Amino acid sequence: MTDSFSNLSLAPTLARAVAEMGYESMTPIQAQAIPVVLTGQDVMGAAQTGTGKTAAFSLPLLQRLLKHENPSTSPARHPVRALVLLPTRELADQVAQQIKLYAKYTQLRSTVVFGGMDMKPQTLELKRGVEVLVATPGRLLDHIEAKNAVLNQVEYVVLDEADRMLDIGFLPDLQRILSFLPKQRTTLLFSATFSPEIRRLAGSYLQNPVTIEVARPNETASTVEQRFYAAQDDDKRRVIRKVLADRGIKQAFIFVNSKLGCGRLARSLEREGLKTAALHGDKSQDERLKALEAFKQGEVDLLVCTDVAARGLDIKDVPAVFNFDVPYNAEDYVHRIGRTGRAGASGLAVTLVSPSDTRLVADIEKLIKKKLEVETLQLETAPAAGPAPEKWGERAEDRPRARAFEGRRREHDPRDALDTPNERRGGFRPAPINRDPFFQKPYEAPTSDTPPSWEPIGPKTVRSSISANIKPKRKVAALFKSVE
Repeated sequence: MTDSFSNLSLAPTLARAVAEMGYESMTPIQAQAIPVVLTGQDVMGAAQTGTGKTAAFSLPLLQRLLKHENPSTSPARHPVRALVLLPTRELADQVAQQIKLYAKYTQLRSTVVFGGMDMKPQTLELKRGVEVLVATPGRLLDHIEAKNAVLNQVEYVVLDEADRMLDIGFLPDLQRILSFLPKQRTTLLFSATFSPEIRRLAGSYLQNPVTIEVARPNETASTVEQRFYAAQDDDKRRVIRKVLADRGIKQAFIFVNSKLGCGRLARSLEREGLKTAALHGDKSQDERLKALEAFKQGEVDLLVCTDVAARGLDIKDVPAVFNFDVPYNAEDYVHRIGRTGRAGASGLAVTLVSPSDTRLVADIEKLIKKKLEVETLQLETAPAAGPAPEKWGERAEDRPRARAFEGRRREHDPRDALDTPNERRGGFRPAPINRDPFFQKPYEAPTSDTPPSWEPIGPKTVRSSISANIKPKRKVAALFKSVE
């Protein structure tokens, strides 16, 4: 088995595109999967994230689809032959761009459909005819129901990041989509982790698949340096700035657990002079794509994001990943740190651990089967005056509460001078206090029954209940007497 792309029996058009992209040596998953897919067998591929799974299924598929390429402009001559399903919009857009680069010297057409965008341009692309369709499950079902996508001639199906699609509840959608496909097809399933649910899915839809596991499941890449630092929530931004300065890091991913925390952290770092962008599920698709593009072009230094960006995003030469929050799901840790150290490059993964994250760190240790040491990073500048920092393992409610203004009194505080009015303190002389003897006497009860001067002495006048402005009724003679 060869490990060089130049030795593969790829068509000249594909080999030219691969050479222009700088591909020379194949990764382990590519070296094992490409020859098997070229034979037309079903494949279950498990590999660490960032090891080139996209090329492992795209290149052999395009090689087998070259027999269908034609220069015709008729949509009927360009039916969907290969379907690639992915869990997130960003990942679908990325894979579609890669496939376009691989097939740019061929006459094969490809397009991508995903949610958050107008369906009309996608419909026009589908009506023109495409051989390779990259899609997210939800939007693909919309096009199927609208009769825009016909899948009765699909020969190859790829389920990439299948574990993620099951995690976010895409199993019913996957079952519906697969029901529209021909029974005779080649199915490829790729994922970074293989859970029992994935194996059951493979048993239902794959026929005698060839299992390819180039690494132990849930294993982190050996090229990524993993560091864990104990840090309070208020100190985490300072730790990030120190690591960036000490290591000379220019760009990095920063992962948080919530959309609200993502926006807040991005604004805080922006105020501190760092070029920052936020990426989370509440952003519009246009904003998400612009943030990714700005990060790829180097216009943004720090990309603060939720786990929507933890799977499959391939941005070259990202030197570091910061876990501002320890992920709730230990498997997400493997995918987060996979955004760095891709394709054999070295990377740094820094996780900031607060005292309440002890259980989450233990879950990561259990998953990756590696002992993790939580270090303490010495910060150069002291934090602002406030309550004492929380110790590792100490609960917040157990700490004594300090006074709000303790240690903040000025050097020449007037309150100090008022304690000893006759003493001169630091050149401050308090103003004399005028003390009226009348207000120094204690209260004495009156000895006589004389009413106060503000009360009238004369007899009280009885006020009429009728206002003086209301005139009394005049007596008028009755025309008829009442009957008694």
